[in-house]
Amino acid sequence: MILLECHNRIVEEALLSRLNSEKKEAIDLTIADFDGVLFHLTNLDGNRNKILISASLKFYHELAQYGCNEYLQKEYGDLVTSTETGYDFSLLLDMSTISGDAAPLARKISLLKRHCFASVFEYMFDKQAIGGCTDKAVVHYRDEETMYVSADKDRVIVIFSTVFKDDDDVVIGKVFMQEFKEGRRGSATAPQVQFSHREPPLELQGTDAKTGDNVGYISFVLFPRATSAGQTRQNTIDLIHTFRNYLHYHIKCSKAYLHCRMRARTSAFLKFLNRARPEKKAVEKKTISGKTFTRK
Repeated sequence: MILLECHNRIVEEALLSRLNSEKKEAIDLTIADFDGVLFHLTNLDGNRNKILISASLKFYHELAQYGCNEYLQKEYGDLVTSTETGYDFSLLLDMSTISGDAAPLARKISLLKRHCFASVFEYMFDKQAIGGCTDKAVVHYRDEETMYVSADKDRVIVIFSTVFKDDDDVVIGKVFMQEFKEGRRGSATAPQVQFSHREPPLELQGTDAKTGDNVGYISFVLFPRATSAGQTRQNTIDLIHTFRNYLHYHIKCSKAYLHCRMRARTSAFLKFLNRARPEKKAVEKKTISGKTFTRK
């Protein structure tokens, strides 16, 4: 299966095209990302050597409760600048001060959305490491969908609520979730995955969690081996924060594949039917004068 990229490739390529060019071109781009996130790249006060990168997240105020501002300040340092009007966070890139390979810097900036999400996971992973907490992080990352993160003394539980637009999506989604459950048989270190349809899991009883025929809940149980500080933690964050989009992306791909197979099979059936048609035989007929002709 294809893993979705954590960074925004359009942001990365837009920055690289200007960082690697001797002639600094003007820029004014508005870029959409998953979960309703918007990026805005523009020159600061018309100065082509300075690029202002701003991000807008509808749920930023919820992430800010779990140290999002502090986490981004730690990640980007001197790049952080005054926030552009209408956005939630801004970085300022002065290209005149950049020397050497610009690719790592462009990739780092393109990970802005990922780092916003990472703040809530870092917060809960740290809480679990010192014995857990009673707080439950609730992030309404889409209009009708929510992410819940809680830290116990021996595990972190991440729950995604998602809305399936079609009945077919529910069926295909269940198949995917079954495969995730079976994944633990092949790897003892894989996190426990649970899927509940219509009703929220027990961890969300008594909350405003939605119910309905098109609502599903995916729960991940992350043990300390997956949340310990270091590269393992970063890999866990990379995978977990893109899971909702990963699931729906593969549901759409599965439906497209099924449609292609059905069209191909229908085309084959039509060929069979065309070959099964009896050939018309030429019939010789006579006119009233006795002349013959063949009707084709």
